[in-house]
Amino acid sequence: MSILRLQDLPIEGKKILIRVDFNVPIDREGNITDDTRIRSTLPTIQYILDHGGSVILMSHLGRPKGKKEPRFSLAPCAKRLAELLGKPVEMAPDCVGEKVEEMARDLPAGSILMLENLRFYPAEEKPEQDPQFAIDLAKLADLYVNDAFGTAHRAHSSTATIAKLFPGKAAAGLLLEKEIDFLGEAFDQPKHPFYAVIGGAKVSTKLAVLHSLLEKVDALFIGGGMAYTFFKAQGIPIGDSLCEDKEIPKAQEFLELAKEKNIPLFFPKDLVIADKFSENAETKVIEAADGVPIGYQGMDSGPVTRTEWANTLQNAQMIFWNGPLGVFEFPPFAKGTEAMAKTLAALPATTIIGGGDSVAAINKLGIAEKFNHISTGGGACLEYIEQGNLPGIEALSKKDSPS
Repeated sequence: MSILRLQDLPIEGKKILIRVDFNVPIDREGNITDDTRIRSTLPTIQYILDHGGSVILMSHLGRPKGKKEPRFSLAPCAKRLAELLGKPVEMAPDCVGEKVEEMARDLPAGSILMLENLRFYPAEEKPEQDPQFAIDLAKLADLYVNDAFGTAHRAHSSTATIAKLFPGKAAAGLLLEKEIDFLGEAFDQPKHPFYAVIGGAKVSTKLAVLHSLLEKVDALFIGGGMAYTFFKAQGIPIGDSLCEDKEIPKAQEFLELAKEKNIPLFFPKDLVIADKFSENAETKVIEAADGVPIGYQGMDSGPVTRTEWANTLQNAQMIFWNGPLGVFEFPPFAKGTEAMAKTLAALPATTIIGGGDSVAAINKLGIAEKFNHISTGGGACLEYIEQGNLPGIEALSKKDSPS
């Protein structure tokens, strides 16, 4: 990778503007329920502090849709970060404006300033509407670091636009560097047999990566809600199960392509179905080939599938998993997802988890340390595998750029 890295920057005495991903889950009382994303940026923040720089952090939180909403304030993140670092984190009243510029200007070396939610401004997500927004953010610091892999697939003001305002001074943070180094090496030269397990609800968001994986894997395992679109594409009745009807022609094309390439596709052999979308629903286990009866919907993979998939994965050298294999937020329908997590955790293969709900399942089971790499960005991880680059990475300074 020829982009500039944090270690290449002259940090001492400088103010460093860092794009982090503090889009963490917060309950109604304002408590952070999972601080993984905050913890993951600590090495970058600490590195800058240890090398005599000051830190200005910027992030989004939730979807305030361009309006200032107190419930989407980053104040709880500033508080949690201060606890983790054991030092004060000053909270700015906004992310741009005279007051923020003054706070940034007066920030002493070794100090941390947290800007307010970037998405309080429409220009964060739509840079073309107001180019001044990125310019105003850039005024705050001497150097720019992107450490938010989870948002690197978005060409936003704080990711792609702003990097170009720091020619020769826009670098990848330690977390971003770790992500692109690991994923780049793993997918450029995968160890074989290489299997991918793809779940989640929608075929539409995963088809591109499925096509990309078809060029690399020895077999694909497809589960979760998206499996039902593929079942319907094969003429199997799916009852009231989730289905993207407009994607059926593309699903049929994909099935044909996999057949042409001789890449085995594994779908659930048996299913746990329910008479309603509820954890208190009446359930039964059926064979997938028989189809889901009307009045029922598929909610999880069944026990035969769990055993068969676990056995087939035993000889893997590398496995990539993205997306739950059932409605895992309801305990009765979490067995398929949990079984996959436990199966992969016990394998000697290189195991890569592609962000999102799969990570939540692993954290819930307390087995995160059993995996070789857990990506901090679901969508970004999939797009990086598919395209080999992302807008937020592409915009960073190249190593041979003049400073």
